[in-house]
Amino acid sequence: MTVPQLATALTGPMPQLERAILDAQPAIEHWLRTQWLEHAAPFYASVDLRNAGFKIAPVDTNLFPGGFNNLAPETMPLSVQAAMVAVEKLCPEARGVMLVPENHTRNTFYLQNVATLQSVLRQAGMKVRIGTLIPDIHEPTPIDLPDGTRLLLEPIVRHGRRVGLADFDPCSVLLNNDMSAGIPAVLKDIDQPVIPPLHAGWSTRLKSNHFAAYRDVARDFAQVLGIDPWLIDPYFGACGEIDFHERSGEECLAQHVSDILAKTAVKYREYNIHQEPFVIVKADAGTYGMGIMSVKSPDDVRGLNRKQRNKMAVVKEGLEVSRVLVQEGVPTFESVNDAYAEPVVYMVDHFVVGGFYRVHTGRGPEENLNAPGMHFVPLAFETGCVQPDLERPPTATPNRFYAYGVIARLALLAAAVELERTEPDRLAA
Repeated sequence: MTVPQLATALTGPMPQLERAILDAQPAIEHWLRTQWLEHAAPFYASVDLRNAGFKIAPVDTNLFPGGFNNLAPETMPLSVQAAMVAVEKLCPEARGVMLVPENHTRNTFYLQNVATLQSVLRQAGMKVRIGTLIPDIHEPTPIDLPDGTRLLLEPIVRHGRRVGLADFDPCSVLLNNDMSAGIPAVLKDIDQPVIPPLHAGWSTRLKSNHFAAYRDVARDFAQVLGIDPWLIDPYFGACGEIDFHERSGEECLAQHVSDILAKTAVKYREYNIHQEPFVIVKADAGTYGMGIMSVKSPDDVRGLNRKQRNKMAVVKEGLEVSRVLVQEGVPTFESVNDAYAEPVVYMVDHFVVGGFYRVHTGRGPEENLNAPGMHFVPLAFETGCVQPDLERPPTATPNRFYAYGVIARLALLAAAVELERTEPDRLAA
């Protein structure tokens, strides 16, 4: 297994940050345990991280992770054990779970993720069947996968306030569908728990809410370590006045870009970082790496041409972009075989269960790597994230992976806080 290494010499605050994390391991684990007593961890999540050589920060948190098939096979026992804990909290009678995937019947890579997730839950002692929202599927439909396995998709049926399959009444509904197209009517107002909750979908969720929660978590965590929160937290702002087709909201966007660039430049001078700051502009809701651009000047978002506006105007499921997140760009200087890479950490409940590097041979350190042409290199997080080697340098592979696991769990905690803050019942009260 190829172990990615930083492509540049490590100088400045990065080694100190990793050393601070290693030295504070007992305090970190104790602090995280106390946080999970106060906040309910999401059932699962994946976090995209960026390692700039001077800071480590999350840049996206996915509450409907779709890459379990990209994890190293050695990590499956961790996933199973964590799933046991998660299921016991939500469905102690263990009658069964209905797994609801995306409508990607032709995307075999995604369907292999569904098959892997189904296998994990079955090994955790659950009866798992797959209910589909695809309107054209009216009867059980088998789908053969490239690895020789087969998925059986079955139409969801509803009886009163319960949903299930024709001969299956699950105790809970597990979504692996991010609901970009909206909350399905069949899942509204049902008695079974829906996991993650419906308001976690992209039809209602905002990335700016997540990073606001992460900012609070990072600030509290930084006090535990005695570090500058900026070393683990990218600046951000949000603009809700955007209509790319009508070319409205450009000045709002340009002002946010200017503000983030200026704040980042101050930090670069403070830490003697000789790079040009940049900003990532992306849809405030949505996934799959759509609706993203990298800019280095407010002028870059003024007068966008038609191709640029079309690219930014619509994301997955045709969801029109009316709000954007303006986020400090965190370059990546990790590489696999001379191609730039970023770590993605997977968690079930509040446990790190694995991860991989997203690698793109055609993208640079300041670009979005979640794009066509990417590939994945699995990493053995089962040792690195939970068993750092304190006798080795902080930059040693197990220690770097432990640092990644810590930052990813901070993003997971932020997601828990975010979901609490945006819960419909709480907002109504």
